[in-house]
Amino acid sequence: MNDASGIELARETLRTIPLLRAVGASVTRLGGLTNLVFKVDEFCLRIPGKGTEEYISRANEEQAAREAAKAGVSPEVLHFDAANGVMVTRFIEGAETMSPEKFRSRAGSPARAGEAFRMLHASGSKFNFRFELFSMIDDYLKILSTKDVELPAGYHDVVREAGKVRAALEAHPLPIVACHCDPLCENFLDTGSRMWIVDWEYSGMNDPMWDLGDLSVEAGFDAEQENEMIRAYFDGEPSAAERGRIVIYKAMCDLLWTLWGLIQLANGNPADDFRAYADGRFARCKALMETEDFGRHVVAVARG
Repeated sequence: MNDASGIELARETLRTIPLLRAVGASVTRLGGLTNLVFKVDEFCLRIPGKGTEEYISRANEEQAAREAAKAGVSPEVLHFDAANGVMVTRFIEGAETMSPEKFRSRAGSPARAGEAFRMLHASGSKFNFRFELFSMIDDYLKILSTKDVELPAGYHDVVREAGKVRAALEAHPLPIVACHCDPLCENFLDTGSRMWIVDWEYSGMNDPMWDLGDLSVEAGFDAEQENEMIRAYFDGEPSAAERGRIVIYKAMCDLLWTLWGLIQLANGNPADDFRAYADGRFARCKALMETEDFGRHVVAVARG
């Protein structure tokens, strides 16, 4: 959908929301990989993308978004329609929507992301959804079994190999906490002094190390950036087992989001080349799992 038609859709949607019927003199299209996102005066309007109802519970998202706002890491939710997923939040003025490039250029941004994760994870918030990595892989595979799209060659072999990873993680599980679970760079808004997190579609109770590992992958952190985020999160150095979990999840998030990309491809999402996206994520997962260091991290996690 081009910007002009997107803005027209936004204006039509505004007329259905009592809070915003009298505003909208200025409507600007923002980013969004699967959804349409707009700045409307001092508000942010999100309209869900086609097909997202197949794998996202809007009721769970609403509850998580409101809890994250209470925890101080996400903007206030002003309107949420669980029937269609249309959401309105406060717009964070002066904040930059992050990208891998901005995480490299904005000094201290990896640390601010780590601090935001720590605030969320320590908040005591309880999300309705339980983010179960391996169950979600099974669920996505079921969805894909009904669609005309091919898995990358060897995908099932890597899933079987991941059984060893699952055993290591389950040998010494961390207490689950409220997690974002989908930390794309674009889901971070940086004011320079504070990092906000948005988009709670995939959030749930989860191992907190998932968020750190996934952001490192999404932002393409080098070792220095990753360590900056980790040290800010732990206020020091993590244990070998904690660092091992982060590395394990760097591979596992690619394994999961490979399938997500294929669902976007099957749904005809035009926002990206999702064939290349899925194949690239799977190749990166395999490459990491085949390193000698990865095996050592799995052993450290299993030992606890």
